[in-house]
Amino acid sequence: MVSFLLPLKLTSFAVNLAPLLDVALQIPLHAFAAMAAFALGVVQLAAPKGTFPHRTLGWIWAGLMLAVAVSSFWIHQIRLVGPWSPIHLLSILVLVSVPLGLLQAHRHQVAGHRLTMISIFSGALVIAGLFTLLPGRIMHAVVFGP
Repeated sequence: MVSFLLPLKLTSFAVNLAPLLDVALQIPLHAFAAMAAFALGVVQLAAPKGTFPHRTLGWIWAGLMLAVAVSSFWIHQIRLVGPWSPIHLLSILVLVSVPLGLLQAHRHQVAGHRLTMISIFSGALVIAGLFTLLPGRIMHAVVFGP
């Protein structure tokens, strides 16, 4: 049924975690928390809202996002202003936005909660995640090889 894909070599796709596991501990912790937050975020976006599972998984997702943001302050591979880069501004934004989104949910401000959480997911996980796939970055080596 999918034999037409074989010439594209999609069946031989393999991820090599060695580049991620051969660096300082804060980098794989950051990356695995981000990957878990991405996967859980996809589930949250697709699943019914307002349910007990949504609330429970939402708290876990919020904790993962805070872990991703906090752990970024110990990663200094791109240095534009001292040890900092623009990604650290995004981390500060996440540290402010996650509690805001939780507060909006608590206050039943559904539209604000939805916008805040989708914005965090899109900006901090999808867009920032795509930048980690650029050549020369660790995640590029993990996904595409050296």
